[in-house]
Amino acid sequence: MQALNIKLNEIPVRFRSLGMLRVFIAPWLLMSMLSQAAPVFIGTRTGGDSQGIYQADFNPVTGKLTAPILAAEYRHPGFLVQHPTRPILYAIGQPKAAFPDGSSSVATFSIGKDGKLELLGELSAGGKGACHLAVDASGGTLAIANYGDGRISTIRLNDQGVAMDVVSVISNRGSGPRQPRQDGPHAHGVYFDKANRHLFVPDLGLDQILIYPFDAASSKLGAPLTALATALGAGPRHMAFSPDEKHAYVINELDNTVLAASHQAGAGKLTALGSVPTLPADFSAQNTTAEIEVHPNGKWVYASNRGHDSIIVYQRDATTGTLKFLQHAPCGGKIPRHFKIDPSGKWLLCAHQDSNTISVLALDPATGMLGKPIHTVPAPNPICVLFIGDRG
Repeated sequence: MQALNIKLNEIPVRFRSLGMLRVFIAPWLLMSMLSQAAPVFIGTRTGGDSQGIYQADFNPVTGKLTAPILAAEYRHPGFLVQHPTRPILYAIGQPKAAFPDGSSSVATFSIGKDGKLELLGELSAGGKGACHLAVDASGGTLAIANYGDGRISTIRLNDQGVAMDVVSVISNRGSGPRQPRQDGPHAHGVYFDKANRHLFVPDLGLDQILIYPFDAASSKLGAPLTALATALGAGPRHMAFSPDEKHAYVINELDNTVLAASHQAGAGKLTALGSVPTLPADFSAQNTTAEIEVHPNGKWVYASNRGHDSIIVYQRDATTGTLKFLQHAPCGGKIPRHFKIDPSGKWLLCAHQDSNTISVLALDPATGMLGKPIHTVPAPNPICVLFIGDRG
């Protein structure tokens, strides 16, 4: 049998007791190492072929994604997030039986060993048109952005992680210049800081990133702090912090830009640094942006164009927080509504809402550059990709 050179950090933990970098590996053991699959859940817009939440397995060695299978029936489970310590999945959606106030729902599911989901309960999301949610670091609170009426809500979780009570509901007023998209408040994302002291909310209708003090013990939001204003008509949609939380990056849906901001960690303060475009200068067709993510190593920032159908790659200056354009990479499908970098940092999974597919793009962590899609699977109306163990 031939000795194989394998890096220790590439060997699953249960095999590291061998205690050496050069080891003799039996064929069955090698196959086991090369077939380590990471479960992936997929949120969808139901209708047509979609029936709810789907599950697939991703191989971080080969980049292969299995064809998704139905994990649980549920209506419009668009965005998903996992509890930080429990095998619990949360989804925003539409309730099985309508609530009297017409609000959206948040559903709690237990995650089985086979990847199947069991519905543990559903609760009002505290507003209409829920589009995004996040769970705080303590695992005691869900925050929800309700796009339809612009409300921001927090929900208390019990000791088993089940959503129990709506604690805070905040309504805002105002509008923006781009009608009808900015006819009123449209909260589009919710993000807790690592200190678990503040909640950040990009509001597409108000051209602001709203900031609220957060009390983990009560799940309550306090009076708003000074918001970060974007350019008029920008339409902030989602945001992402750098790993060190020194900077935040906001994807603006309506004017196709990314806003960089400095972040005073623990203080709930954002200061604008400047914006960069997401589109090539010669592109004139219709486009809106969708998702943004910072690479785990903090060196690269990625964003998606819907229309140009590309993933933009920027180099991040860790000192100044500014961004430098590197690449427009074809995403492999139509309307890249959401994407996620896998935990290894070597692959990007892109969900294409209109072409009903998910593509896997190779990612070079050393250069930040994306390769061509190496693998594409059919998936009905995919709009969220979540790796298990990833809080969103």
